[in-house]
Order: sequence, then structure tokens, then C-alpha cells
Amino acid sequence: MATRIWMLLSAVTPYIALLGLVAMLGGSAYAGAALEERNLPMKFSWVACQPNCRGWVSAVGIVTAETPSDFDKFARGHQLKGETVVLDSSGGSVNDSIALGRRFRELAMLTTVGVSVLTHSARGERASVSPEAYCESMCVFLLLSGKSRYVPEQAHVRVHQIWMGDRAENARAASYSADDLMIVERDIGRLAQYTFEMGGAGDLLALSLNVPPWEELYELSREELRLTNLVTTERVAQLGSPNATLVELLPQPVQDRLVSASAAASPR
Repeated sequence: MATRIWMLLSAVTPYIALLGLVAMLGGSAYAGAALEERNLPMKFSWVACQPNCRGWVSAVGIVTAETPSDFDKFARGHQLKGETVVLDSSGGSVNDSIALGRRFRELAMLTTVGVSVLTHSARGERASVSPEAYCESMCVFLLLSGKSRYVPEQAHVRVHQIWMGDRAENARAASYSADDLMIVERDIGRLAQYTFEMGGAGDLLALSLNVPPWEELYELSREELRLTNLVTTERVAQLGSPNATLVELLPQPVQDRLVSASAAASPR
């Protein structure tokens, strides 16, 4: 069986290779729980927001071979057309992330980065979204699948090269065959096709493919989020409040800078 290609984070099980080391959110129990969930296979849940606001889909964890079918099962029990997906993920499988992203786009879903939080009080349970969250590796391409895309200031969006999952931990010392290189190049081509299909810019591929697996993930700046077309709006009503809806920016031209020799040579 051909080895699957994964974005690198860290090996969680013998069957899953993830993307780079995850930055810690802090020492609190809440941060630890969020980190643990982000490193498990992706789970989908509907966050109800009653009675005066819309709910949203929470998507937490890494994308595995089962994730697209898990989402299909989840979607059969909900009306998801035009709803918002809140992402908190360390990445996962390239091809399965592409399949999942296309499902999001087919449903004209909106995407953002955050952690869903339920607060209990005397008035009952209140749902909200914490912006202190991570979207790394292939999660960035899931973010790109949204019909409208918002990234809060406190969120971290980070990229890295794709690599052979079974050689992620010691990429420089590993051996590679011609078939291995063929698989990597094939999946880079699929990722490029998907990026342009979703309205992304060549800059996103340039920034991602410029970071080898033995370096830290590269965090995109606010300017780079706009340049890569990952962000399409800078204004959004807070999820959990009445009439929470993403608001489109006026269209602006995005210069599509493809990978150049200077970009490939510059350190990240």
C-alpha cells in the first residue's frame, strides 16, 4: 500500500503523522485540554446557541482517513448549508483534508479559527468562541475552503511543508525512493489545484513549501493572511451573539506571487 502523505506536526499514534510542534496555550487545565483535543482525530459537534442566536459547527482535531466520512455522517443529521465551521486543528492528511475542504465549499460554509466554550451560570449555559486557537498545516487549507473566511487577531495560523509521514521525525536522515518523490510531487500538485480552486493565492503555497519539516512552523502575519486570501473579512459579529454573521470585505486585488527563486532561498 502506498505511503500516505501527511502535513507534519508530531507522531501521535503509530498510524498518524502530524505537523510540527504545537505551541502551548499556557499552563491552565483549559489550555491543556484544548491541546489534547487538537491532537486527536477530528470531531465535529453542533454548538447550539439558543434562543436568540445561530449555532455553529465545532471542528477540533487532526484530519485522518476517516474524517471526510465522519463529517458526512454528521452532516446528515444537521442542516449545514451556509453555517460556520470553527476550526482548532494541528493538521493531518493532505488528500483527506482536500476532500473535507471540498465538502465545506459544496455547503457554502463559512470558516474561522477558535475554540468553542460552554459557560455555566445561574442563567443557564452560554456558548461562545475563544479566539485563542491554532490552525496549523492542512487546517490552513480547510480554512481556505470557507465561502467567507475570518481569523481573529489572537488566533495562530501556521504552515509547513508536506512530507512522508513515516519519516517525519528524522526527515533529513531518512532514505527516499523515486516512488516516494513521485507521491510527494503528486500531492503537491493536488494541493496547488485545490488552493486555486478555493480562491487562494500562490503565496500560500510559496510560504508553506518554503518551511522544511526540521524547522518550526511558520506563523502567518495579518498582512500575509490577506495576501494569501485566507482572510476575506476583518469584521465579524461575535459567535454566540444575536445575528452572528460573517461580513464580506469589498473585493480587493490580490497579487499572486508564485514561488520564486528569491522566495525559495529566503529563510523562514
